[in-house]
Amino acid sequence: MKLPLPSRIPILYLVLVVLVAVGVMPLYFYATKVLQMNRDTLERNEKVQQNNVTTTLAQSVAQRSKDINSNLANLTYSVLVTSGNDLSGPRVKSDEVRKLLQNFIGDPDSIVSYARLINAENQFLSVGTIEPDAFLEKELERGLAATRDVRQYNGEPISIGSGPQTRTVMVVSMPVLNDKKAYLGSLELIIDLQYIVQALKEAKDQDQELETFVVDHSGRIVASPNPRYATGQDMKSNELVESFVEQSANARVSVTKEYFLQEGKQKVPMLGTYRSVPGLGWAVVAQKTQDTAYIEIIDNKHDAVRYALIAIAISIFISIWAARRLTTPLHVLTESSRSIAGGDLTQRVRLNSRTEFGELAHSFNSMTDNLERFVDDLKKAAEENRSLFISSIQMLAGAVDEKDPYTKGHSDRVTRYSVLIATEMGMKAEDIENLRISAQLHDVGKIGIEDRILKKPGALTPEEFEIMKTHTTKGANILRGVPQLTEMLPGIELHHESLDGRGYPRGLQGDEIPLLPRIIAVADTFDAVTTNRPYQQAHEPVDALQILHKLAGKRLDEKAVAAFTAVFERGEIRVPRKLPMAPPMVPDPKGSDIAAALETTRI
Repeated sequence: MKLPLPSRIPILYLVLVVLVAVGVMPLYFYATKVLQMNRDTLERNEKVQQNNVTTTLAQSVAQRSKDINSNLANLTYSVLVTSGNDLSGPRVKSDEVRKLLQNFIGDPDSIVSYARLINAENQFLSVGTIEPDAFLEKELERGLAATRDVRQYNGEPISIGSGPQTRTVMVVSMPVLNDKKAYLGSLELIIDLQYIVQALKEAKDQDQELETFVVDHSGRIVASPNPRYATGQDMKSNELVESFVEQSANARVSVTKEYFLQEGKQKVPMLGTYRSVPGLGWAVVAQKTQDTAYIEIIDNKHDAVRYALIAIAISIFISIWAARRLTTPLHVLTESSRSIAGGDLTQRVRLNSRTEFGELAHSFNSMTDNLERFVDDLKKAAEENRSLFISSIQMLAGAVDEKDPYTKGHSDRVTRYSVLIATEMGMKAEDIENLRISAQLHDVGKIGIEDRILKKPGALTPEEFEIMKTHTTKGANILRGVPQLTEMLPGIELHHESLDGRGYPRGLQGDEIPLLPRIIAVADTFDAVTTNRPYQQAHEPVDALQILHKLAGKRLDEKAVAAFTAVFERGEIRVPRKLPMAPPMVPDPKGSDIAAALETTRI
């Protein structure tokens, strides 16, 4: 007997889930927290680095601007002293003044490319290494106009030259005033802003992925080491530059932010910082893609994920090992209990453990030992009861057979023949056992038939035959009160039914007759015609078999006759030695035909 597996979750899975959860979840949360902390730290460091770069550059540009203004003021004062506070007429072009300006421009540390001194009569002296073009001339005129209004002028950055000679310059102007603050003239300088480009290049040398440039208050390029950015190029499409333009009123603001930069059809995530340059309205901008800015974060994340997966795999492996160690004893107990529940009481739990599982296994085995002894005792008692029951049946059948010396052993032989037929037909063991008991008791009803009829030495009269036919119902009624014999009653009550409907007690025909009485009818008929009776001479077994074939399909079941024939041909049918010859039989009024004779026999 194999019991169906229960539809419940194996405890191995539950233990495994708990162990994995205990081992993996803290590790997961710890790794996630550490990774987030490292990410925050690295992001903060990257932002601080960009802020430091832009702050340093902005301070450098602002300091240079102050130096330029200071040098311009000093140069203006020197011009007044050298000229004796007189720039009128040709005095503006004196050799002393020219030499002063040449020395100022020729200083190796000077970033001035051109100087022009103009008096009130528009006479001027110019010294420099470049020749102003039309754009510079216009810028110089704007500076002159501002100084004549006694205002200092800082112009817009202008790109001059082309190709490798391209340079960015800016015009600065200051009025020349005497001690009485009277306007004597204007001093204009063209400042080379290459020093800013050089500073930006140095910043890029320290971080190749960092892109830096300087924009003015309107968001246009002042200086950039990148050739794709031209002086004066509008950069307000850059979110960071646009943010600076919007906040330009705050001269000391510094902003670091993440944003997207449009590169063709793609938006590239960026991290950038701008720092305003005090006094100029400019801003130093530094930016790089987030992929490069957070490369360490991404690498750390990949390393963390890799190590986390390794740790999780180890944790799961250990959890599986521990779960199996914990659940194997339970599995052994479960399999053993299932085998025992299925009826195998020889099964024992083979478990060596010093834990509670070992104690449970010992108690389980002790219980199984007691249960096996108890079941063995029950089986022994059941077998004894069955033997007693069968013996009682055999004694009852023997008592019936003893009433007539000519039918002695008849019930045993019919039983044996019936079992052989049923086995040949492939009936189940349970059905064969029912058939055995039914065949043994098939004539038990004859115990209620008077001896004068039962032992009559000759054919029965019609009235006597009607009484004889009641032995089938009498037998069924005698045994109907025994519940254990309920399934055997059809064989006892209906074994004289005939397929053609001429049998008794109910006159059933064909498939209306159950299989048990059909088999008993074949065995009963064969034994009746192979034994001597007061009313007939015993036939030879071969002749008796021919009689069965003649009755097959009419009175007897064809399949049962075929099965009996097969058993007979294998030599498994042993016909007992014939009894002594019976007295002369009274002539049968119905003739000598065997089928007709069987109608009034006492089989």
